[in-house]
Amino acid sequence: MFTGIIETLGTIKEITKDKENLHIKLNSNITNELKIDQSVAHNGICLTVVAIKDSEYTVTAIKETIEKTNISSWKENDVINLERAMKLGDRLDGHIVQGHVDQIGICKEITETNGSWYFTFKYDEASNNITIEKGSITINGTSLTVVNSKRNEFSVAIIPYTYENTNFKHYKVGTIINLEFDVLGKYIKRIQELQK
Repeated sequence: MFTGIIETLGTIKEITKDKENLHIKLNSNITNELKIDQSVAHNGICLTVVAIKDSEYTVTAIKETIEKTNISSWKENDVINLERAMKLGDRLDGHIVQGHVDQIGICKEITETNGSWYFTFKYDEASNNITIEKGSITINGTSLTVVNSKRNEFSVAIIPYTYENTNFKHYKVGTIINLEFDVLGKYIKRIQELQK
């Protein structure tokens, strides 16, 4: 379980294909605090640490993860949002994030507004996921509030701190991102479906 509050950034050092799996080696300032078998959210994808050496660690993505996330577009030197699992008793500063990406989305528009930014994303509505105005959304592991919720499109407002301390500063129109929709929104949608 995660909160969607990005702890730090990591840099991809190497990606190795092994049958249908990808082994991803990263460098991060938290590597020395990690342990084998530990869950870490990478751009919102919960991946398990399988090896640690010096300042680098390795995680493995299987076919299911590769097919449902943007991980197949990752390359060496990409900067990745990182968050370790929350501890029981910690404050929940973001929202409940499972680290299970629902689908990918695409950055449609970026607007700078005198010190902050609006990012607009679109996603395939065939998955039946929805956003709720002022509800929560997780974009590449970052917990944010939905503004301007529309059918298969929404925006988020980014403050300077988030812009500087996540990989949002690297996004361009066309950037593919991971989306995890708010579990409460999923619950509401399921109730509506059952009432029909």
